[in-house]
Amino acid sequence: MAKNEFDIINHYFAHQEQQRDDVVLAIGDDCALVDVPANYHVAISTDSLVAGTHFLVDADPAFVAYKALASNISDLAAMGATPAWVSLALTLPTIDEAWLAPFCHSFFELANRYNIQLIGGDTTKGPLSITLTVQGLVPRGQALTRSGAQVGDDVYVTGNLGDSAAGLALILNQSQCDQCLTTVLVERHFKAHPRVNVGEALRGIASAALDISDGVIADVKHIGERSQVAIEIDVEKLPLSAELLAFCDGDCQQAQQLALTSGEEYELCFTASKANRDALKMALAHTNVKYSCIGQVIAGRGLSLLQLGKPVSWKLSGWDHFVVTNK
Repeated sequence: MAKNEFDIINHYFAHQEQQRDDVVLAIGDDCALVDVPANYHVAISTDSLVAGTHFLVDADPAFVAYKALASNISDLAAMGATPAWVSLALTLPTIDEAWLAPFCHSFFELANRYNIQLIGGDTTKGPLSITLTVQGLVPRGQALTRSGAQVGDDVYVTGNLGDSAAGLALILNQSQCDQCLTTVLVERHFKAHPRVNVGEALRGIASAALDISDGVIADVKHIGERSQVAIEIDVEKLPLSAELLAFCDGDCQQAQQLALTSGEEYELCFTASKANRDALKMALAHTNVKYSCIGQVIAGRGLSLLQLGKPVSWKLSGWDHFVVTNK
């Protein structure tokens, strides 16, 4: 039984399955040491998940672990980076082995799937929260950024949009559905699929990219701002799942609005020139990931919504950690 911080580290984190050849020194010293191959950059991202903000205190710890790591892997995917290493800072109110065991099982199962090794971190007592720093490798000069979109580029997203918001509404008991539909949508809220293979395939093809963590209507603006262009989205082109439409009782407009505002989708949004359409199709063919063209880059600034070619004046916003605090 774990009695202190060092027991937790030794029992749950020090003996993981994944061991990478490029890790020189991992858990057990003041710092980790890793080898970085020549002509590669290291992509680094840090995110925190806090109980009561990103997940309910009584949420399934296996889902929490998956969500924490998957959301960080998605940041690497958005840059075209291949995941390599992760550090974990875990704050716990008490040593709860019934919580730690499923958390760690789920965490390392996903880490092993993406060939990621835990190389360090911290454990401390306090309100439940998880902070991860993930690091990946991307060939020098090939990283995807938000600043390369050009007028005339197409705007794409992977997967479907809106399912995460529907799942959250069901978790918070804001909506009611049959049990089968509820199970599917709740799992999609917690268990996004990081699009690492898509990000890698987009190197040299996409002009800009990011992952959808705050809702496409909020995140696509970052591409526009960094690239100094405007974005048009055709709402009828938004990819909607059958489950989302069932959740909305067939109300297509409601589904489209959820697709635009749903945070924590962790799909990729990217731009690419029309000249690269064939190259894009070939590059993504092996990924088995659905992707959809939802708009275009135009001259100017800002974001506009169109439906059948006509402007839509919906008042929508994405996820904001300092406005919404009831997850």
